[in-house]
Amino acid sequence: MNGGYVNVELRHARIVTAIDRAGSISKAAVELNLPQSSLTAQLRRIEKAIGGELFVRTRSGVTPTALGERLLPMLADLVRQADLVVAEATAYASDVFRFGNTEWTPPSLRTVLQDALPVIEVQTETLDPGSAVKAVRSGVLDAALVPSMAPVASAGVLDLPLAKTVVAREPVWLAVAPQHPLAGRSAVSTRDLSGLSWVRYARHHWFHPLEKHLFTRFAGTDPEVLHYVDGHHEAMNWVRDAGAAALTTPTGATREVSLVPVRGTQSTELLLVWRGDSLARGTLRSLVETVRRYYCAYARTIPAYWSWIVAHPEEFAELRPFVPAAP
Repeated sequence: MNGGYVNVELRHARIVTAIDRAGSISKAAVELNLPQSSLTAQLRRIEKAIGGELFVRTRSGVTPTALGERLLPMLADLVRQADLVVAEATAYASDVFRFGNTEWTPPSLRTVLQDALPVIEVQTETLDPGSAVKAVRSGVLDAALVPSMAPVASAGVLDLPLAKTVVAREPVWLAVAPQHPLAGRSAVSTRDLSGLSWVRYARHHWFHPLEKHLFTRFAGTDPEVLHYVDGHHEAMNWVRDAGAAALTTPTGATREVSLVPVRGTQSTELLLVWRGDSLARGTLRSLVETVRRYYCAYARTIPAYWSWIVAHPEEFAELRPFVPAAP
């Protein structure tokens, strides 16, 4: 390294951190929205200022040099600290908090968010998970609740650099009309699902991959499909009015149908996502607690589901502070 004065700026730290995270200059250029040639030139200037190469270039990408291994963790920490400063400052400068949700957004959700963040105006928006994630990534939304199908390849919806935490893990249950022979059962097995007439979800709907995955496990079934729906509420209307069966998360059901647990199905994850540099720590803590508390309040309006949560605390670890112990 040269013995002169080294002027390392925050933008330099962001550039080399992005290259290190991406593993290649071309991928980092896409993430930073820069031409690859421009990013390569900037990296050369940074390395010249530092006095040594930070990366070894190969056909498959880049790897840190010995100097890079020493400096990159410090530069990444510089970026994290700067992001925290920006988040704390902008948390008080912004007067609007924009929150996205999937399927439908009850007015009560906006109310509890507004109560938790009283110094700013809360605006809510309903949109599909992929659009919500893109809106958070681009800064159009500050945060969003999105479902994620952990056991199923979910079309890359969350394959991008966002911070996220699990709000709750939701099981997949059977929805039938109240007069259906399976209504009122404590649980059913996949064998009980053969011979039912179904409503299923359209291919573009976020629930479709998980539903398809589960149906492939119903050995020997070739389900009759009455209709392909565009959302949970439409599905529940077909269950109620046409006597069809549907798979759903419990919070996707309506009061006019009966919910029955299905043994052996996997759970979805309800995720809160945000940009890592966009929320102050205090705001984030309040937001996570508020959303989890609200989820529990909503689950209480579904007696069969709330009883299940209380009786199976091991399945709902994130909600444990808000759920009473089973008697």
